[in-house]
Amino acid sequence: MQLLSSNIAQDIINEGFAFGADFVDVFIERTHNDGMVFKNSRAEDIQSGTIFGIGIRLIHGEQALYGYTNSVDREELLRITKLLGARIGGEGKSLNLNFEKLTYPKVPTLLDKEIDAKHKLAHLKKIDEILRMDTKVSQVMLNFTKKKQLIEVYNSEGLFATEERPYIRLFHQVVMKDGNLQTEAFYGPGAIGGWEFIEKLNTQEICANLLKQASTTLYASPCPAGKMPVVIDNGFGGVIFHEACGHLLETTSVEKKASVFWDKMGEQIAHSAVTALDDGTVPGAWGSLSIDDEGMPTQRTTLIENGILKRFISDRLGERKTGHKRTGSARRQSYKFAPASRMRNTFIQSGSYQLDEIINSVPDGIYAKKMGGGSVDPSTGQFNFSVQEAYLIKDGKISRPVKGATLIGTGPDIMAKISMVGRNLELMAGMCGSVSGSIPTTVGQPPIKVDEILVGGEA
Repeated sequence: MQLLSSNIAQDIINEGFAFGADFVDVFIERTHNDGMVFKNSRAEDIQSGTIFGIGIRLIHGEQALYGYTNSVDREELLRITKLLGARIGGEGKSLNLNFEKLTYPKVPTLLDKEIDAKHKLAHLKKIDEILRMDTKVSQVMLNFTKKKQLIEVYNSEGLFATEERPYIRLFHQVVMKDGNLQTEAFYGPGAIGGWEFIEKLNTQEICANLLKQASTTLYASPCPAGKMPVVIDNGFGGVIFHEACGHLLETTSVEKKASVFWDKMGEQIAHSAVTALDDGTVPGAWGSLSIDDEGMPTQRTTLIENGILKRFISDRLGERKTGHKRTGSARRQSYKFAPASRMRNTFIQSGSYQLDEIINSVPDGIYAKKMGGGSVDPSTGQFNFSVQEAYLIKDGKISRPVKGATLIGTGPDIMAKISMVGRNLELMAGMCGSVSGSIPTTVGQPPIKVDEILVGGEA
C-alpha cells in the first residue's frame, strides 16, 4: 500500500512548476518507534509511537524552498506548495508524468524479527545483573531503541522510489565508584536489522569489557600534557575523522566555502597512508541505506585515496551549487527536514600494520584505546575530544593507565600526521547532528598512529 497517491504527487509537482520551479520532489515518511530505558534495575520508560508526514521541496536555480505537513489531504498539500511557489513568483509549465518505480540493489540487513516487551525487559535485566555483580558499580543505564521507517519519494523527473529501513540499537552505560573516585564506561552497538542483531551480541564479553574499562580508568593517574605521538585504536576512534574531516567534505560546507578543503580537489590533504571512504552499502551497518532520501541508490564513495582528495559528499542541491556529482548522500532526520549532504558509514580504510607494530614505533606517547565525546568547529576542523580509556606508551610498550586525556588539533593537521594505519578495521554506531537533523551514522577506522598531536592532561 502506497503512502501517497501518485495522482496527488503529480498535482503537487505541477503546482510547483506552475510557479516557476525547475525541480520538485515529495518525501513521504511513516516511522514506528519503540524504546525502553532501563535504569535503577527497572524499566523506567517504555515508549512506542508512529509518526507520519510529507515534505515538499521546490528548487529554482540554487534556491530551495521546503514545507511539510502531517496531512494527506490534496488541498492542504497544494496550499503548502502554493505558499512555497509564491516565493519564487515565476511562470512555469505543467508536466505529464508517468512515474516509474525505481529498482535498485537492496543493502543486506539482519531480519527484522519482532519481539515482545517482556522478552526485551528480561534481556536488559540480565545485562543489569551481570554488571552489578561488581560491587563498585553504582549505576547501570541501558537504552534500547528500535524503529522501522518506510519512505516514498516522488520527483519531477518521473521518479517514484520506496524503501523500508529497520534500525535497532542497544546503548550500555555503567557508572563505577570507590569513595570519592568515580568513572563511567559505555558501549552502543547498532545496526540495520531487528532483534537478531541483539541476540548475536556477546553479552558476557560486552559486560566484561565495560567493567574492565571502568575499573581501569577509576584508579588511573592523571594524564601528562603536551605534544606527543598518539596511537588511536579502532572503532569509535573514527569519530575524530568523522567530525574533524568528514563534515568538511560535505557539500553543505563546501558550497559556502566554509570548509578548508572546498578548493582542494585532487590535492594532497592527508598523509599518503590514509585512504578514507563513505560507504552506504555496508551490509547491516547502522548508517547503510539502499537509497538516499532523494531516491538515489546509495554507493561506496572514496573520499581520500593515498592522501589525495578524490570526492566530496554531495546531494542534489550540493551538485547544483558546487558541480560535485551526487553520491547518494541526501539524508534527513524526518519529513520535517529538507535533505542535505550527510555521511553514512565513514571510515579510514585498513592498512598493513598490526597494533603491536604501531605501538612499538612510539618511544613515548599515549595509547587512546577508547574515545569519548568532544566538539569541533566545522568551519576550521578545530576539535577537542576526550579519551575515555588511555595508557602511556614507554619505550614502545603499553604502560600504566591515565585519565583526563583530551586530544586537541585540527582536521587538516591530524590528517597529515597519520603515518601508520593498522589492519583491524572496526565500525561503530553513532548519531550525527547537522542542518538536516540527527541521523544514524557509522564511524570507524583501524588502529592509527598520529605522529604528533596536542594532548591535554592534568599531570
